[in-house]
Amino acid sequence: MTIELNDLLVVLLYLSLIVFVIVLIILGIKLIKTLKKLDIVIDDVNNKMDKLDGAFEIIDMTSDFTNKILGIFASILDVFKKDKKGTDIDE
Repeated sequence: MTIELNDLLVVLLYLSLIVFVIVLIILGIKLIKTLKKLDIVIDDVNNKMDKLDGAFEIIDMTSDFTNKILGIFASILDVFKKDKKGTDIDE
């Protein structure tokens, strides 16, 4: 009972392919689990970013309001800065 070299190489090739497919299946399952965890983390980050967007909108509205108030004060100061002839005092 002798085994030819070609038959032995075919058997080794099939065994290595079976091991390779099993390893790929295991890695695929681990990758799917990792992607599910990553999806949960990304959803959490998106929720926190939405909350921060609300806070930044409030800050933006208050800065717009203060810019309007400062503009009004600047225009009032410009009126007091002019003399009766309508020219600047500095000139």
